[in-house]
Amino acid sequence: MLVNKNNRWSEFRFISWIQGQAGSGSHLSQGIGDDCSIQPQQAGQDLLTSTDLLIEGVHFKREWISLFDLGRKSAAVNISDIAAMGGTPQSLFLGIGRSKELSDGEIEQFLMGFLAEIKTYGAVLAGGDTCSSPGPLMISITVQGTVTTDEAICRQGASYGDAIYVSGSLGDSALALHLLQNGQQPDNFLAERFHTPTPRVALGQVLSKRQLATAMLDVSDGLLADLGHILESSGVGADLKMSELPLSGSFKMALGGNSELIDLALAGGEDYELVFTSPVKDLDTQIDKSHVVTQIGIISQEAGLRIHQKNGDIYQCQRGGFDHFS
Repeated sequence: MLVNKNNRWSEFRFISWIQGQAGSGSHLSQGIGDDCSIQPQQAGQDLLTSTDLLIEGVHFKREWISLFDLGRKSAAVNISDIAAMGGTPQSLFLGIGRSKELSDGEIEQFLMGFLAEIKTYGAVLAGGDTCSSPGPLMISITVQGTVTTDEAICRQGASYGDAIYVSGSLGDSALALHLLQNGQQPDNFLAERFHTPTPRVALGQVLSKRQLATAMLDVSDGLLADLGHILESSGVGADLKMSELPLSGSFKMALGGNSELIDLALAGGEDYELVFTSPVKDLDTQIDKSHVVTQIGIISQEAGLRIHQKNGDIYQCQRGGFDHFS
């Protein structure tokens, strides 16, 4: 889709245009178009780099999240991009546009949360910038990590017959947001999944080092949107089984009262789980049990993405993936 209903480019069409204009460089083996750029280094290592922007009122509401947890989440969603390439996070660079309403104590709490999160993954805050913002709080983060040369998992490697896997459970973060938007308080599990997601760094490293995945992304914009990026980049299609979607107990309980909530698991976004393809059909038996992965479908030669229900019908999701320009 080139334009959205407002007759403007979609977010990903805009990124594609930028990619075409910017080109690449001989020092990069991967430029614009994946979770991270890849720059070959000496001693058999590739440098991974990604950047992200979080804006109050767009990505978060301060009345819903503590500044400490906002710091944690800001770091986690960026580290997740390194996880999606199978890499090890090392350095983060933080830019803060501080709103006038933010007290010294609040900005201190934000930074403490940020530093606590990156320490969990052995990364450091290596630099950044600060300025005042006449409007909302704005957070800009660049993250760098490393991966062994030629072991980064990109989005264009899926092949016909590959199994499609996803880690963890889907839809919890989107369900928490749905409840908050409707004046309801999510339970502790859902709230944690929304406010303090866990980047799957260790799983990404296992898949990379053992070359078990052919293509991978983190689920930030929604399963269908992010899997769609893999399909488009790889030139393949996919068939998913609705009954195989991994759902938490909290999500299943909510789903029992409203079956339409299943679209949150398919397209809600901000799960920060890994969706990946692999020729290994019993991957759950090939990796440590601490990494929970579920096969949800298979890569097909037929173009497009189809969701099969138990009765054989094709399910039509009523939600689209998150698009900032919609």
